[in-house]
Amino acid sequence: MTSNRRALVTGASAGIGEAFARELARRGHDLVLTARRADRLEALAKELRERHAIEAIVAPLDLARRDGPEALVAALDAQGLSIDVLVNNAGYGVTGYFDEQPWPTHAAFIQVLMTAPTELAYRLLPGMKARGYGRIVNVASLAGHVPGSAGHTLYAASKAYLIKFSQSLALEGKGTGVHTTAVCPGFTYSEFHDVTGSRELVSKMPGFMWMDAQTVARQGLDAVEAGKAVYVNGGVNRVIKGLFKLMPDGLALKMVERQGRRFRAGPHNA
Repeated sequence: MTSNRRALVTGASAGIGEAFARELARRGHDLVLTARRADRLEALAKELRERHAIEAIVAPLDLARRDGPEALVAALDAQGLSIDVLVNNAGYGVTGYFDEQPWPTHAAFIQVLMTAPTELAYRLLPGMKARGYGRIVNVASLAGHVPGSAGHTLYAASKAYLIKFSQSLALEGKGTGVHTTAVCPGFTYSEFHDVTGSRELVSKMPGFMWMDAQTVARQGLDAVEAGKAVYVNGGVNRVIKGLFKLMPDGLALKMVERQGRRFRAGPHNA
């Protein structure tokens, strides 16, 4: 057993979650890695243990399970494993118009992207405060700062929720040693767009719009250490956020509608 601080990373099997795991290990943190794909988690944990001499525990879990967060925290408590850093990264996209998807699809999405991160923070926060140290990183998105688009009905809404939730937790954590940050990347190289079936469409975006996952993770951890409640990754994304903030709501919505048609997969992309 090591004496390092321990981090829990959700959605750690690929993309931004994997990048957070790698960066945390590089900084000397022990890890608890959770996602659905146990084989990927095991391979990543083995690599990070060997490369960084840290402890890496695998906890395969589908956070769409309503009892998932409670069961995970209970298992950690039973092993005497405290969590000092929580990275709420697990997420995905659901394409198509809202009423064209069955309700269980939306319910699972809300569970994974909103309910699970909220519950994990709720269950781990008391221990962080008691120990006088904690870091909570909620992986949101630039999408949470701009109007919602058609065909991805709940995505921007869920990310906007994480931003507001993080701001409140950041204020409540002042003086306790617990920092909370909403990290808001834009287009990031990962499997996300392959899963949603929009890879071909988003590949039309110019190269300067994209960031790599490792940079997003490094900047996110630096931001939470600095006590920033919200951090938007990348200068281009910060400019976009600022422009939309200055626009009248009607104009901003029309712009999102026009751009959304170009990068939306499915029958409503005309």
